[in-house]
Amino acid sequence: MSETGSPIVSALLERHGQTFADELGIDIERNTPSPLFRLLCLAMLTSAPVQADIAMRAARAMADAGWTTPDKLAASTWSQRVEVLNGAGYARVDEKTATQLVDFNDTLRSTYDGDLRRLRAAADGDTDKAIDRLTAFKGIGPVGASIFLREVQAAWPEFYPFADKATLKAAGKLGLGDDAEALSRQVSQAEFVRLIAALVRTQLADDFDAIREAAS
Repeated sequence: MSETGSPIVSALLERHGQTFADELGIDIERNTPSPLFRLLCLAMLTSAPVQADIAMRAARAMADAGWTTPDKLAASTWSQRVEVLNGAGYARVDEKTATQLVDFNDTLRSTYDGDLRRLRAAADGDTDKAIDRLTAFKGIGPVGASIFLREVQAAWPEFYPFADKATLKAAGKLGLGDDAEALSRQVSQAEFVRLIAALVRTQLADDFDAIREAAS
């Protein structure tokens, strides 16, 4: 049960209240380079024109391949990246993404010394600056930048509360408000990222009716 006691919020958290980082076994709250890097990889993978579940499989496959730091990814070959991405279902965009991975990784290493906490410092709590810096990475668009910020606010509280258009669209359908501040009043700060993830998952599954039924 959420702190507010809202049946809709409780249903959301019960049905879909797992963050995407948690699903991948990424401990974002550690705020160390490897988890942040893995989240950035997910942001890049979700920027490609593929389904969300395929992007998640690809992110998991990259970790299984051992590419959990910028240096480890840099040591991979293009053909290895294509093989891993293809195996995860990236059949149509595997070659392009394999190239983009090394391009964005080179930027991460050269601009931030492989440590996204340097990007955090450069953004200085300004969401627009953070998005600009994230979308400067090859292959990361506004959707990918939003995914990164949605999840990383668990470790970077200066960006709390952050909710993107997809989240707020789902929130509006369920009567939870149409801006991040309104949404943040539905739960504690500790639960907010879970609520954001639950709304996104509800949008992806299009199971709003199931949420409403569970809340009734």
